[in-house]
Amino acid sequence: MTPTSHPDSTHEALAGCGARLRSAREAAGLSIDDVASRLHMPARVVQSLEAEDWSRLGAPVFVRGQVRSYSRLLGLTTAPIMDALTVGQVEPARLVSRTHIPKAQWWAEQIGRRLVYIVLTLSLVIPVWVATRQHLAGTAEGVAALDAPVDPSSATATAEDGKTPRTVVASMAPVPAVQPPAAPAAEIVLRTKGQTWLEVTATDGSMLDKTLLSAGVERRYAAAQVRRMTIGNASAVELEDRGRAIDPVAHARANVARFEVSSDGSLVAAD
Repeated sequence: MTPTSHPDSTHEALAGCGARLRSAREAAGLSIDDVASRLHMPARVVQSLEAEDWSRLGAPVFVRGQVRSYSRLLGLTTAPIMDALTVGQVEPARLVSRTHIPKAQWWAEQIGRRLVYIVLTLSLVIPVWVATRQHLAGTAEGVAALDAPVDPSSATATAEDGKTPRTVVASMAPVPAVQPPAAPAAEIVLRTKGQTWLEVTATDGSMLDKTLLSAGVERRYAAAQVRRMTIGNASAVELEDRGRAIDPVAHARANVARFEVSSDGSLVAAD
């Protein structure tokens, strides 16, 4: 039978390791701080290894790793030292549940959650069902009223009322004057007699129209929407502003006419 290892037997097995490590360190001319720096461990750990103070180093598995690293640093043969360390296997910590819900309480919580869900569902469904019933009832009453037979006496009374002459009384109130029709909105009309190109810029700066027109085409634009208008081959264009003819050639340069819409809505030549 293999004897069960415990902390006391482990520490006894490790006895003598510290003296070997200290002698090897001194022979290599290294200080405790030098070893701690190279092994990336606190100096107190190095001191505990040499003093064989295993209680300050934690579990045996950590002691084995630290001794192995220290031995390799000093160039010692680690196999004999590690074979002498009969450190037992470290058992993983047991996970113990600190809270326990009784089965009856668990069932009560599950039922409670389902009851809450049912109550919320009913609170939404019942009002919709009631409103639908009321709407259907109102529709049925309206249809029944339309299908009801007409009373002959009421129909005769209505006919007699229609035959009774009515007296018309002239009113002395003044008759309101007839308002004249509103004037048409300011409009710019362009007609082509030959091929020409046209660019119209809107009041917000966007391009309202940009196209190449052939002969016999008419374009109409509301003056309130136009800021600028450029006409190519102005000699082939007829232009009207609110019914007033404008000669594009008179305002053209190199047969290109440029116009702007002024603040009063009229079309004027652009500089």
